[in-house]
Amino acid sequence: MTAAGPGPRRIDLCAADEVPPGTMKLCEVEDETVLVVNLDGEFHATQGICSHQYFELDRGVLTGDSILCTLHMSRFSLTDGEVYDPPAELPLAIYPVVVEGGRVLIDVPAGPLEVNR
Repeated sequence: MTAAGPGPRRIDLCAADEVPPGTMKLCEVEDETVLVVNLDGEFHATQGICSHQYFELDRGVLTGDSILCTLHMSRFSLTDGEVYDPPAELPLAIYPVVVEGGRVLIDVPAGPLEVNR
């Protein structure tokens, strides 16, 4: 019989009203950054740095349900992180979002926050 590992954890990122519809906010989480995006009242959370080269994605452009990294023009899905346009090859890490008590939270596994580099 094996012992169960630590369970998931919930991380508080910011107040929901700090991210009005059509905007995004970069939040510091431990040693990483998380990008919170509000698409018409639906919140999404991804790793905050482009998976291609270091560039903060809050400096990018929202294009429908995707984000365009303006450093090299890679575009990523906000729902599953997949790369729509190169040169990026690795998808963005996506985090499940919960809005509770006016706060934006993510549910992630125990341990370091997953990011793709």
